[in-house]
Amino acid sequence: MDTRLTRHLAAALAAATALATLTACSDSGSDPAAGEAGPITVAGVTITKDAALHDALPAQIKKAGTVRVATDVPYAPFEMFVKEGESELTGLDHDLGQALGAKLGVPFAFTAQKFDGIVPAIQAGKYDVALSAITDNEERQAVVDFVDYSQSGSGIMTLKGNPDKIITLDDLCGKKAGVQAATNQLDLLKEHQATCKAAGRPEIDIQTFPKDSDAQLALRAGKVAADVLTKPAAGWTAKTADDGKAFELVEDPAAAGGYKASPNGIAVSKKLPGLTAAIQKALQALIDEGTLNKICAKYGVESIALKEATKNAEVD
Repeated sequence: MDTRLTRHLAAALAAATALATLTACSDSGSDPAAGEAGPITVAGVTITKDAALHDALPAQIKKAGTVRVATDVPYAPFEMFVKEGESELTGLDHDLGQALGAKLGVPFAFTAQKFDGIVPAIQAGKYDVALSAITDNEERQAVVDFVDYSQSGSGIMTLKGNPDKIITLDDLCGKKAGVQAATNQLDLLKEHQATCKAAGRPEIDIQTFPKDSDAQLALRAGKVAADVLTKPAAGWTAKTADDGKAFELVEDPAAAGGYKASPNGIAVSKKLPGLTAAIQKALQALIDEGTLNKICAKYGVESIALKEATKNAEVD
């Protein structure tokens, strides 16, 4: 879900949503200055420093008084600007970073970085970690470590009320489904045609569009029964478009994180194993307290939150 193409497409999606809603979605404010330890409020939860976790941080992190974080903006709902043309950040990853910083007693300071340069910049020592909806895979594990916090793939979005009662991909058989051209979601629909045939049902009538915003317009007009896009983008769009009155996110019980879901992780420098361990423990505390779920729910994607802070894609 994190190819350069997908990120450019996601930027278009972010521009299509109402930017006026973003201020309301960020209750953590600007990134705190070095040395500030909180407490702060994120997604309605007040988070305070855990002294034991702070003590376990590497000496150089405690001395620096901050964790340097790379992120690629925009990529809704993970990374967004509060206001177009300004630098203040919001989004799921930003909120999670602020929560982790408050728990560890060392603020997470975010800096925008092009996605394809994030991992090399961590290797070069420019950043300590990255929070940018990065897929945790074996290739990247060779050069950075990951602490996994979510698992996401493709999702289905319908009109509000789900008039066609679509719950699974099978329910798209014989119906018109909108999808952006040249995406993993288009491949998913093409692959599912065989399943429709095997069940003796008509194939999905796949309608491709240059941009997902075009597929959304077709859905609004009733020209397609559903729009298939990344689940996080679907959840965020359903939550924000027309103040949540336009669309609905389909929740397939058999695919909580989305179809063909993969883990997203916090990338950490291999030179800082102590930081990886501290972040993993802090994240697990946020999971146990229900804070991660609340952060994800704030952006319309509670179902992508992991129940365990795994390391390097150790996901069931």
